[in-house]
Amino acid sequence: MKFMKLGSKPDAFQADGKSIRYVSSELATDVIINVGEVKFYLHKFPLLSKSNRLQKLVSKANEENSEEVYMVDFPGGPKSFEICAKFCYGMTVTLNAYNVVAARCAAEYLEMTEDVDRSNLVFKIEVFLNSSIFRSWKDSIIVLQTTKPLLSWAEDLKIVGRCIDSIASKTSVDPANISWSYTYNRKLAETDKIVEEGMNYRVGKVPRDWWVEDICELDIDLYKRVMIAVKSKGRMDGAVIGEALKTYAVRWLPDSVDALISDEHALRNKSLVETIICLLPSDKGMGCSCSFLLKLLKVSILVGADYSLREDLVKRISLKLHEARIVDLLIPARSPQITIYDVELVHSVVNQFLMHEKCNWNLDVVEKNEKGSDKFILGHGSLLSVGRLIDGYLAEIAHDPNLNLCSFIDLSQLIPESARPIHDGLYKAIDIYLKEHPSLTKAERKRICGLMNVKKLTMEASMDAAQNELLPLRVVVQVLFFEQVRSAAGVRAANNHPSDASLSTINLDEECDKTALAEEENCKPLGKHMSEIKVTEEFEKNGKLGKKNSKNSRSGVQLLPSRSRRIFDKLWSVGKGQHVENRSSETSGSSQSPTSIVPGDTKSVSSSRHRRHSIS
Repeated sequence: MKFMKLGSKPDAFQADGKSIRYVSSELATDVIINVGEVKFYLHKFPLLSKSNRLQKLVSKANEENSEEVYMVDFPGGPKSFEICAKFCYGMTVTLNAYNVVAARCAAEYLEMTEDVDRSNLVFKIEVFLNSSIFRSWKDSIIVLQTTKPLLSWAEDLKIVGRCIDSIASKTSVDPANISWSYTYNRKLAETDKIVEEGMNYRVGKVPRDWWVEDICELDIDLYKRVMIAVKSKGRMDGAVIGEALKTYAVRWLPDSVDALISDEHALRNKSLVETIICLLPSDKGMGCSCSFLLKLLKVSILVGADYSLREDLVKRISLKLHEARIVDLLIPARSPQITIYDVELVHSVVNQFLMHEKCNWNLDVVEKNEKGSDKFILGHGSLLSVGRLIDGYLAEIAHDPNLNLCSFIDLSQLIPESARPIHDGLYKAIDIYLKEHPSLTKAERKRICGLMNVKKLTMEASMDAAQNELLPLRVVVQVLFFEQVRSAAGVRAANNHPSDASLSTINLDEECDKTALAEEENCKPLGKHMSEIKVTEEFEKNGKLGKKNSKNSRSGVQLLPSRSRRIFDKLWSVGKGQHVENRSSETSGSSQSPTSIVPGDTKSVSSSRHRRHSIS
């Protein structure tokens, strides 16, 4: 810290209690100066030789035959007056970053200028400020902090403006040229640590955000002015601005909700949050992380921040939603909502994200001179990330007993099909919702299960769904059907390309779709148990493949659980009874249930290789 010593005489000021100060001298004092509640017993000559204002006040007191002078509104109070009085006596006084503002304001009040005496106190303090304080990083911050109780005086004397300009200029310096001390308590990278070389120490690479912790000690109003000045320089990266705002928020916002919304600090916290939102980088897609923005949104709702500022936050979040985590989206709902979490808010964020994605995609199409389309690109990474995010979020909110079905379905349907290449996450969310809401009607269960495409379930999810007693029977049979088709398609793919095992995996879904489409044309109603259940069986006759792959071809069927096989057998039997007149020409082997027929066992099938039996 920089300091400046004035005067050379020893300090002769003494105290008599808390309210009396006097100068120990052989000469009797001849004037009493009242500053606040403290009386100073001093001598007229040294004071009047330096202060124009004291000359006027003492002259007025003499006219009134009084020895006392009153200065009630003295800036800085008794302490700053004592500094000025000691300077007048030529006694030793030390100026530093903590008292220089009060001394400068007091000297201005007493009119201790060059017009009264050369090298007066105002001149000396200005030299100290310009040559030392404003050239020091930490001293500039300390001085700016001390201006708060004397803000009007400091503003008039341009101390505040000069401090802010000094701080903002230093933040814009190339980190490689920084030689002054700064605070950096956050976790450092290996290249940023202080390294030891023998008996000497050197500091490694200075991080770009080296300055953000030091200015966190500023009051929010002064902090705002500093950040505006930093941004106006135009040299600071948005990511560093975002890190500075995050650090300040962590420093001043309380961790607990009760402390955040307490009557004592509610207004302060609201002002702080609104200021941080206003200071966010102008480039909405850069700067702050999505996690920080979502936390800021959560706090802004709790403290009742301005609605327009919250909307701005929602827009910013929607641009980076693919970076969010599930826990960040769990924003508590506010009255009159009865749910645990604010699902409507997340719905709004997702909707804006999709609108932005679609707009960007359409712009790309125009640039490439391709035909327009309303569909999203499957390979769009951010879209796929948001699809997984929302499925995970649905699984979390599904535990809420107050979450109505429409809210769950509406949020799920926001995500386009191309964002869900796999429906395992959606199935998990639906399963949790069904468990937590046992009072759902049959129609409601059917409606929520309609969100799920069983063809997009993995083998593990399919096997779980096939044994899930909460799912409608129709859905269970659809799962079994497509697993059968998947197994048959895998066998055919292996038969057609025995040397390329990977090809069977690649074309598996395509084969399932082809088989399912072919069978749809032959499906018929199945009584009141099922409305439109499509069951297909297609096998190819190949002696060698039957012996070589009989074990593999059976494995797909054997994976079906016993309960599911019983359901499938029952359905097959019902279908057989209803359509017996259409099956009189079939062989006995063709009447077996699909779960008991193995594609490799071609001898038990009719001589026609492509005979199909459709049951509906």
